Amino acid sequence: MKHHAGEAADDVTDTGSGWPVLEIGRHKKGGLVEQIVNAISIMVGSRALRIGTRMPSVRQFAKCNGVSTFTVVESYDRLVNLGLLSSRRGSGYFVARHDVAGSPQTAAHASASPIAIDALAPDLYSGVSEALPVGAGWLPPEMYGEATILDAVRQAMRIPASRLRGYGHPLGFASLRQHLASSLSDELFQVEPDQVLLTHGATHGFDLILRSLTKPGDTVLVEDPGYSNLQSLIRHHGCIPVGIARGEAGLDLDVLAEVAARTQPKIMFVNTVLQNPLGTSLSQAQAHRLLALAEQFDFWLVEDDIYRELAARGEASLAAMDGLRRVIRVGSFSKTLSPVLRVGSICASPSLVAELVRVKMLAGLTTSEINERAVLHAISARPYKRMIERLVAQLDAGRERSIDCLAQCGMAPVARPRGGMFVSAGWPDLQTPQWNGKLVADLALKAGILLSPNEFFMLRAPETVWFRFNVAYTDTPVLQAFLQSIRPS
Repeated sequence: MKHHAGEAADDVTDTGSGWPVLEIGRHKKGGLVEQIVNAISIMVGSRALRIGTRMPSVRQFAKCNGVSTFTVVESYDRLVNLGLLSSRRGSGYFVARHDVAGSPQTAAHASASPIAIDALAPDLYSGVSEALPVGAGWLPPEMYGEATILDAVRQAMRIPASRLRGYGHPLGFASLRQHLASSLSDELFQVEPDQVLLTHGATHGFDLILRSLTKPGDTVLVEDPGYSNLQSLIRHHGCIPVGIARGEAGLDLDVLAEVAARTQPKIMFVNTVLQNPLGTSLSQAQAHRLLALAEQFDFWLVEDDIYRELAARGEASLAAMDGLRRVIRVGSFSKTLSPVLRVGSICASPSLVAELVRVKMLAGLTTSEINERAVLHAISARPYKRMIERLVAQLDAGRERSIDCLAQCGMAPVARPRGGMFVSAGWPDLQTPQWNGKLVADLALKAGILLSPNEFFMLRAPETVWFRFNVAYTDTPVLQAFLQSIRPS
């Protein structure tokens, strides 16, 4: 592959084989993926790589540059998401366009700047940043019911001395599993305590499922847009995430059928209720057809059900319809108690739970019994149901206020939420490659505001600019002033 002299030549050396060798390394600033994306972005923007140029195969690039194939897959995927590369099934990756926002130097600087944020930035999860957490996934402690949670933690610390020996049961604290099994059996579907596995939150559950059921190269279907961490986790396991479009009307099940027939997926992850980031829920009819497609094409369905308690009763439940034959249900208490407790759950068939327990022990032995005791105390307390009812009412009011405030800034919802804590909204008519959500998010961070742009949630290159707004933090003057100041004319 030829390259022109100048900026691109500083990042690339020629081996004589026709493929580029990038000057990257673990000793340099930024991770390997970021270095590769920056270098290729510069080459594309400076036209050192022409439109239509075929990129090296994943294996060729990995061999020439001394990196893993996983690193190359993630780098190419990011470049596809940026719109700089396109992929053609069976043919490889090709340069798609040259219109990098700003100059190549500007694009590289923006990617490497410490002010820039990405979907795994610590500030999005730590809760210690001074930035207004408009794009965060947690609520203010006062909305959860601080007194109930703090009392539960104090009660949990009174753990019997005999329980300080050993690591705890690999399945998790038995009393909490029994409580969850009883609650789920009363409200959704019949499940036994031994079919409940406790985890360090929902993401830990997703990791255990991927470790147990997939191998590198497997296709895993996800919603697009969908949970950003999940996309990165799938790639980390060497699997190929393939997005199925989700909008206000639900999943595009016709496309799902076509993709499943072509790719033979191993798993699909689905937010049935109050999907993150759109806040929509699947209809009963869609849920039934989704189960039929999973049966037809023989793939697992992982139901991300962490928002169920915030939804109206009677919403579709894949686990309830299926009886945990092909569905794995993942739950969490991060949205109804506090994310700091880090307690989630997996409900699955007995044979699958046995494998998940084995993998859990290999990866980290057991989970924290103290945290699990705290959760049990909280959800068993008399005020818990009233706390949830109050939380839902607060979110309903906050969501309506958020939609009104965003409308004053010229922003419209991508989909009308059915409930929950998020509104995704943006400028529907803004379609310019020089103006993107990541750029706006970086400007917002400089102004003390943490935003989550649509790039975080999408596998496709976005056609418009929108953000996921947490309704607990949206109705604030500082955000209104910022959005008005950058509002496109």
